[in-house]
Amino acid sequence: MAEKGAAQNDEQEMRVDPKRASQLAESLGNVFQRVQKASDGRKVRLIAVSKLKPANDVLALHQEPHSQLNFGENYAQELMEKAGLLPKTIQWHMIGALQTNKCKPLAEQVSNLYCVSSVDTAKKADALEKGRAALAEKQELPNKLRVLVQVNTSGEEEKSGVEPDKTAELCRHVKEKCPHLQLAGLMTIGAIARSQAASTEDGVNEDFVALRETRDRVAKELGIAAKELELSMGMSSDFEAAIAQGSDEVRVGTTIFGERPAKKDAQIQTEK
Repeated sequence: MAEKGAAQNDEQEMRVDPKRASQLAESLGNVFQRVQKASDGRKVRLIAVSKLKPANDVLALHQEPHSQLNFGENYAQELMEKAGLLPKTIQWHMIGALQTNKCKPLAEQVSNLYCVSSVDTAKKADALEKGRAALAEKQELPNKLRVLVQVNTSGEEEKSGVEPDKTAELCRHVKEKCPHLQLAGLMTIGAIARSQAASTEDGVNEDFVALRETRDRVAKELGIAAKELELSMGMSSDFEAAIAQGSDEVRVGTTIFGERPAKKDAQIQTEK
């Protein structure tokens, strides 16, 4: 990761195109209004998913007057590179599938990593714990690293996530064996077909229902209040339905940033 001084220089030199910034701000504002309307006064975290978009776009929305705080990435390497270029005031969320061998460097190198939303094995939790413990030896950390246990509510083999009936076991491991991590809640992606159905009027997504029920069972088994475990569900196509079904945070990418380029064509930073 780039040194702090280099990161600050890159931030100062990074060019933000005014026209692009205006487009992004309008899209973010529209999504924020939709989130507020769907939440009916309840606090819901909006994560702007900047996957495969340049750091310039992130900076445009993080700067005043927009001051978007939470940004999500799907690839660990991309997150680490952007974190080295951008202000430390950003709260980064790792929302994509995460390989075990990427966990320790991610947790150790990105001090403003706010949450890892895709923990589905004890090995990944342990690796994140080792990384955060190593970072804590180098600098004071004001907060524990938040983690969400990813639950495969749809039963699809290609989807990551722990099975609902095994979720409590993993949550207990994080809570009792990982002192530098905070068990913040549960996350699911769900089946695309159910997301599309949920976007219709009065649609109910079975996967969102399953996550809420899993959360309630886990809280009971761990002897904690259900409200201590957040629900993370909902993306561009279904975030309003997810909020209506109790989601505490939503992950919105293309609706804010537009269509993504192919991974091979993506740039971490556009020309200065």
